Amino acid sequence: MIAKLHRASSTAEVLGYLYGPGEGGNHSNPRLIAGDVHGAPMAQRAGPDSVPDLARTLDAPVERLGARAPRRPVWVCSVRSDPRRPDLADSQWATVARRLVAATGIAPDGDPDACRWVAVRTQPQQLYVVATLARENGGLHNGYRDAFRLHSECHVLSDELGHRPTPSHPTPHAQETLVPAPPITITSEFSGSVVAQGANDDLSARLLKHAGFQQIEDWHGRRHRLPTTTPVADKVAIASHAAEMLRAAHYDVDLPPSLDAARISPPAPDLGPYAAGAELLRITDRIRAAENCDDLQRAVHHLLHPEHGALERVREALEAAGEQIEALEVEGEQIHDLDNEATDLAYRFDYASEYVRGAQSELVNSEAKLRRIGTASQDQARTQSSELPDHRGAALATSPAAAKAKVSSALGSETAQSNAAVHPPRASGPRR
Repeated sequence: MIAKLHRASSTAEVLGYLYGPGEGGNHSNPRLIAGDVHGAPMAQRAGPDSVPDLARTLDAPVERLGARAPRRPVWVCSVRSDPRRPDLADSQWATVARRLVAATGIAPDGDPDACRWVAVRTQPQQLYVVATLARENGGLHNGYRDAFRLHSECHVLSDELGHRPTPSHPTPHAQETLVPAPPITITSEFSGSVVAQGANDDLSARLLKHAGFQQIEDWHGRRHRLPTTTPVADKVAIASHAAEMLRAAHYDVDLPPSLDAARISPPAPDLGPYAAGAELLRITDRIRAAENCDDLQRAVHHLLHPEHGALERVREALEAAGEQIEALEVEGEQIHDLDNEATDLAYRFDYASEYVRGAQSELVNSEAKLRRIGTASQDQARTQSSELPDHRGAALATSPAAAKAKVSSALGSETAQSNAAVHPPRASGPRR
């Protein structure tokens, strides 16, 4: 189920369109199925002849506002259901209309000052809800988040009606058996050559050779290296590709940042007038180069800051574009109705702005969670390091050479002390 919002300046023109033949004569049996006009006369089967009276009934609160009335006081919501599903009955569509006006705040349940509205069916699988934005108490409906609320309520309605396919759960695969693989270290030597050391089996050799390393076999054994004349960019590309393939084969690979293409931040391209795009590319590079949760949180902060973040700036720009289109419409004195392309374009920008706002709401507190994840990882690493045995001490304790040196040192110390006690130092004097 999909809902789309429009704004219009004339209630009579909107109702005339709905009760007319429509585009290409696709309107069949237009009929009013629900509404609330606060006790004013409203025929449930209002026909084309009653459109002027119905329009005046809806416009009454707007007329009372006088100069305070908005330029486009008509709120129009078109709703379509899934054409692959059976069409809803009029009573079900009436329930959908009441749910939508309640969710957006046009007519909340039990609100005596709600806006006036009607629901009209023009063709199968479709419904139109027409309301005026003036409330009975003289206030105006704030439609700032209407598109987002409509989108959310349509998802709920689709779930309740069974119109959204339920995702199939993937069949669990058999647990993969991981065989520990020897570590491989790819480093850059002082001479400028890049070497791969560690595992010396046939699979790792084939992968390194496929990546571009030269295999050397001499009395030192099998080795893999890149010549010193290899360009720096090629060294990074080959080393990164080799590490990617080796890790896919479950090898533990140690690759320094200077040879890791994913962790090197290339200079931002000169995009000319698209400086904002270049800045977003720099943020993306910082995110990809993050080595821990703290680095990732600091990079993501540039996206999610509630006032100055990139997402907020994109949302503001989309919202401003919609408002500017509406302002240009007013200056051009165009007719605002359901066929107005400019109105539809302004709505699409507003809807995109609401989607970005929804994305921001989904990511609230994500930076704090990243910090907690990073702190927990550091605590776990410290705990594991404190529990590791002292391998150096154990090696020295079992080393015969270290034990012999320790005994000799102790005996030498005791001998020196005993000699000092038995033979006290004598003062020097003249020789006889």
